[in-house]
Amino acid sequence: MRIVFAGTPAAAVPSLERLAATGHDIVAVVTRPDAPLGRKRALTPSPVAQAAERLGLPVIRAARLDAEATTAITALAPDLGVIVAYGGLVREPLLSAPANGWINLHFSLLPAWRGAAPVQHSLIAGDAEIGAAVFRLVPELDAGDVYGELRRPADEVSTAGEVLEQLAHEGGVLLAEVVDAIGAGTARATPQSGEPSFAPKLTIHDGRLDWTAPAHEVLARYRGVTPEPGAWTTVGGDRVKVLEARPADGVGEPLRPGELRVERRRVLAGTATDPVELVRVQPAGKAAMAAADWGRGLPAGSRELG
Repeated sequence: MRIVFAGTPAAAVPSLERLAATGHDIVAVVTRPDAPLGRKRALTPSPVAQAAERLGLPVIRAARLDAEATTAITALAPDLGVIVAYGGLVREPLLSAPANGWINLHFSLLPAWRGAAPVQHSLIAGDAEIGAAVFRLVPELDAGDVYGELRRPADEVSTAGEVLEQLAHEGGVLLAEVVDAIGAGTARATPQSGEPSFAPKLTIHDGRLDWTAPAHEVLARYRGVTPEPGAWTTVGGDRVKVLEARPADGVGEPLRPGELRVERRRVLAGTATDPVELVRVQPAGKAAMAAADWGRGLPAGSRELG
């Protein structure tokens, strides 16, 4: 089939690479325009643009799938549109332009967590299962019939970034299988079943840790917002990023919620239940460091987390 692929971040790259290794013809890769990155704000191609150029595939840069992008894509007469985390909606008439429509690889078990940040919300909610689904795009957000899915138990260690990387590779395999089935005329899609939940994009405010919550909820939020938008707390009114945290073992005297205890080799934070160990932190305006080193440098009165 003639395929148009739309995607932008690193999570979409395994799917593009997997499709490029099949016998299908990727006639264009649509991605968002180069963006300023780093201290020098140098314009940098998206991870998908870099992968497409490495694979020798033509690239269409578009901030949104507007009339201009629709004209360019339609002119290619694609048999199928494939989208993975492009960062924009596909609307009519583009939605109906490919002969077989569009399919989307989404990183949740639909209808759970429709929207922009499914993995993050799933971890914050403490879901027992995680997964990905390939479904047919329809006008309603992430509501189309599902061609295939993968699912597995969630662990209590992996961050959202780590889970997304795993699902990106596993999902790329699933996506290629669905594309092959569509090309062979054997694909079958099933309507979504159950009550949908939604996963809007997270903001910096979503990363604040609430020490009055139980430890498992604090750690679930830390994992769900890591690496983006990032977990954080305050000490003495100053913001501190929490780069790594874990359950604390061998705690003697209990801690109050928000109480900070600096020991010789570790730093403990009190919650509504068990303490949490802060492993790596980044104080405002400073480099990332071991939490124990940071804790030893705190003034004697700075022992409360906000």
